[in-house]
Amino acid sequence: MTGILYIVSAPSGAGKTTLVRGLLATDPAVRLSISYTTRAPRTGEEQGVAYNFTDVQRFMAMREAGEFIEWAEVHGNYYATSAPWLRSQLEMGQDVLLEIDWQGAEQVKRQFADAVGIFIMPPSYEVLESRLRGRGTDHPDVIARRLDAARDEMRRVNDFDYVIINNDLQEATADLCAVVRAARLKTAIARARHPGVFLPDA
Repeated sequence: MTGILYIVSAPSGAGKTTLVRGLLATDPAVRLSISYTTRAPRTGEEQGVAYNFTDVQRFMAMREAGEFIEWAEVHGNYYATSAPWLRSQLEMGQDVLLEIDWQGAEQVKRQFADAVGIFIMPPSYEVLESRLRGRGTDHPDVIARRLDAARDEMRRVNDFDYVIINNDLQEATADLCAVVRAARLKTAIARARHPGVFLPDA
């Protein structure tokens, strides 16, 4: 049995990480893929929990060795997903969620056509700007780069299967959970996971 691969993307500040945490707290059957990154840890971020933090030299060596299913440079830092880990999880029937940017999503979709793409949108560009400035964790130059990139990122929404507008956190979390549950109810998935329910000639 093959697990379901979920891809969640969003412009920085749209609330993607908060929504994913809400989903994981509600649905323990979904496992989050921990990305590799060359970004420095933020306050409170733990190695192997938030990210697998590494330096550029090791990241590039892993990339050249084919250890990543996807990789991207985002806001001056590198991010990637472990290929061996992801394939092993899916082969065991484990549902996996990738929290990655649109560049990574595009690469993964080329290799996993059945992956469920979910894009998180802010209610407006102005709300996104307010959220980014309100974080108080990034330098103004970093915020400016993120805002410049956000417009292009938001135009990628049509590349995804579902869009969730994060205006109300509780409602948006419920929407994300609903998408995950709906994917499991597709006939092909249900047949693979519950073969005894279906008649032989159905």
